[in-house]
Amino acid sequence: MVSKPKPTLTAGSVLIRVAASGICGTDLHICKGETPHATHNVTIGHEFSGYVEAIHASTSTTAKLGDLVCIDPNVPCHKCTFCRTQKYHLCPHLWCIGVTCDGGMAKHVVVPASSIYVATGISPEVASLAEPLSCVVHAVDTGCVKSGDRVLVIGAGPIGLMVTALCANGGAHVTVAELNKMRRTAATEFGASEVTERVDIGGDPVEGYGFDVVFECVGLAATMGQALECARAGGTVVWVGVARPDALVSVSPFTVYRRELTIKSTYTNPFGMERAVRILLDNKVNWASLITHTFALTEFDAAWDVFTQNSGLKVCIKP
Repeated sequence: MVSKPKPTLTAGSVLIRVAASGICGTDLHICKGETPHATHNVTIGHEFSGYVEAIHASTSTTAKLGDLVCIDPNVPCHKCTFCRTQKYHLCPHLWCIGVTCDGGMAKHVVVPASSIYVATGISPEVASLAEPLSCVVHAVDTGCVKSGDRVLVIGAGPIGLMVTALCANGGAHVTVAELNKMRRTAATEFGASEVTERVDIGGDPVEGYGFDVVFECVGLAATMGQALECARAGGTVVWVGVARPDALVSVSPFTVYRRELTIKSTYTNPFGMERAVRILLDNKVNWASLITHTFALTEFDAAWDVFTQNSGLKVCIKP
């Protein structure tokens, strides 16, 4: 824990009193020095919600003082070729609250008014799930999942469970592979038709065995390779998990050719925040059950221990 001055409002910004902030795997990568674009000694926290405490006099926003809001941490330049072709998440000048500038593991944070989404009607804890859910919205869109598809989700952490819920609610038959018993149980509650410790597709993918879409939600080279093995001919593999920068996956070009596989990845959450907030407000899924542990900011060390030990699902900090 360190003490920093209360952030100062600038033109176009709002001051947020943080209400809930989730710990993410990206935070672990940052603290291990595995996120090359992260700012040294940054205050982490990019999955958070809070209340609008102040609005700069020159800021234009529909939010009002006291509104509960979710925050999109990704702020593009709006000038580069990617921003001008509706791919702002690939902006080379993107700055991210909690990664490149101070984030939500604090009592207060200043954010651009364009980054806030009013979330009246849900709890601050559930509102803090909007950012990871927006990433999942993008992942499921990327997978082009159709009703009736056979989908495999590898890994039943918070991201894998969110993928499971969205795919299952869209009519897909979802199998979840997860070693942890508690997480396998959670996968069933989030809509999985089948859960397993290890995947056996039962035959040759060229003959139709395997899955139409496979989502890898662990971030390990081994499971990314496994995802390729589980996709049937004509299938799609989506790498959602974040691997170490030096991780490598062995891929057989002939296998990809013969099975006409599509391999995709996802990066952040383009145009996903508003949809994520709507999904949370719709409350068709018990999203609150993802949050298994809650700590005060002064208890951050204990929260970090729970998170790194994988003894729960989402760990939430309430300043």
